[in-house]
Amino acid sequence: MTRTRLLVTATLLLALSTAAVAAAQQSEQSILLDTLRANRKAFVAVNLQLDEAQAKDFWPLYDKYVGELNPIQERVAKIVEDYTASYKELPNDKALQLMNDYLTAEADRVQVRRTYLSEFAKVLPGRTVARFYQLENKMDAVLRYELARTIPVVDEKAAPPAK
Repeated sequence: MTRTRLLVTATLLLALSTAAVAAAQQSEQSILLDTLRANRKAFVAVNLQLDEAQAKDFWPLYDKYVGELNPIQERVAKIVEDYTASYKELPNDKALQLMNDYLTAEADRVQVRRTYLSEFAKVLPGRTVARFYQLENKMDAVLRYELARTIPVVDEKAAPPAK
C-alpha cells in the first residue's frame, strides 16, 4: 500500500472512530452513516487509482450506483430506528415485519450491486471491478460492525406486550 493510500485510509478510519465516539451524544447510526457517505467516494478514489480515461467513465456510473443504494440504506436506517425505539416492548408480529422489511431491503441492495457489476465491467477491467466491490464490502463491514455494536438484541424471554 503506498504511503498516500495508507494515510488516507488511516484518516478515514480516524474519522469513523471519531464519529463513533461522538455518537454517544447523538444517534450513532445517523452519524456513522453520514460519515461513511461523506468519505466513501474518497476512499474508493484513493484505493482504485483510476487513470483519466477510466475515471471519466467510472465516476458518473458510480454516482448513479450510489444514488440507487442511498434510498435502500435510508430504508434500513428507518427500520433500525423503528426497532431501537420499540425493542423492549416489541410484539411478535412487529418483530417479524421488521425482519421482513430488513431482508427485503438487503435483497434490493444485493440486486443493485448485481445489476451494476456488469455496468462497471464495461468501463473497468475485471480485477479493478473486483477490487471496487472488495472496497465496498470493507466499508459495509465497518458500518455493519458499528450497527451491530449499538443495536440491542431482542430479549426473547421478556413477555411481549398485551394486545
